[in-house]
Amino acid sequence: MSFIKRNTVLSSRPGRAVPQAKQQDAEKQPPPPGVRPSPLDGRPTTSTGTASLDQLLAGHSGLPLGTCLLVEEQGTTDFSGILLRYYAAEGLVQGHQVHLVGYPPQWRRNLPGLAEPDRKSKSSQPPAAQEEKMKIAWRYEALGNSSASPSPARGDANQSTFCHSFDLAKRLEPAVCKGSLHATPSTGPPMFDSRPQSGVSHLKAIIKHLQTKLETSPPTDIHRVVIPSLLLPELYAPQCSHPSEVLQFLHALRALLRRYSTQLTAIITLQTSLFPRSSGLVRWMELLCDGVLELIPLPATPGAAPPSSSSEKTDQAQGLLKVHTLPIYHEKGGGGAETSSFRETLSFSLSASKGLNIKPYSLPPMEEEEKKEKSPASTVKDGIDF
Repeated sequence: MSFIKRNTVLSSRPGRAVPQAKQQDAEKQPPPPGVRPSPLDGRPTTSTGTASLDQLLAGHSGLPLGTCLLVEEQGTTDFSGILLRYYAAEGLVQGHQVHLVGYPPQWRRNLPGLAEPDRKSKSSQPPAAQEEKMKIAWRYEALGNSSASPSPARGDANQSTFCHSFDLAKRLEPAVCKGSLHATPSTGPPMFDSRPQSGVSHLKAIIKHLQTKLETSPPTDIHRVVIPSLLLPELYAPQCSHPSEVLQFLHALRALLRRYSTQLTAIITLQTSLFPRSSGLVRWMELLCDGVLELIPLPATPGAAPPSSSSEKTDQAQGLLKVHTLPIYHEKGGGGAETSSFRETLSFSLSASKGLNIKPYSLPPMEEEEKKEKSPASTVKDGIDF
């Protein structure tokens, strides 16, 4: 009868050490800036620049690397474009390589700047000198000191910020940008031409440009692809909206996302007023994307005054948000089925200081349209004194 020594791997031969040094070295290496593991399955994720949108993405607390998100919008508003600006600004601040498709490099001037830290919350807290004056029992004094000691560790300078806060009233300064913005070729007004001189379609030239950038970059760089207003007639040639062109473009982009699954993410916006969801082309485009969101702006009330900066009525919903598909990666459903937050009716509101806030939709309380007239009996009863 043979006995096996405890705490040994059965598959390894006797006398041979298990090669775990490489795994330990890989675990010791810190992740790139702006990337952290998912709380569900540990896959690397990056922020979209909008904290409420990060919490919505299937419980991963961010957009997983190697995925694509399609944001559709109805009407003539540009809420989806603001989401893309936050996404691009977050990448530039974190030091990522941002690839812009369809617009010239001057699009960078519209990116929001970093918001200043809120000093009101810090001023409302009592200073440390006043806390020291408040003496408690000597048994609990040590507990109070120990609980207060870990607080400065959260604001340690060594820990990088995952999602920054931006201000739409400001512009992103070049001194803050650690990354670079690359505008892909065949963008802007020249795309009105029927065919480029090289004979290759515009969308295929964009894919070729992205592929060369990814192949020449080091494996530690993180890339973000920003595609605002895909198939917009002002930016793209008419043949680009043909199914054979746009579907091949999305197929090739999906292949790049799967090939560089630890370096690349993409967000695409689409105007459903020009390309409705009822068409087969849009449904095929949704199938080629990992996540699909739809923004439905609410009609503005006529005669209403704009919200002032002092009041900042950000609680008022400016539109509805529909979640059609979310990136789901494991058999448990990616966290969406557990929280079921995306199954509720969601709304969004835009603020210059807080950005785009996504939360469950709730109807405002009904105001009294007309004041009830008091009956004469009630007036007599109220006037009688005893």
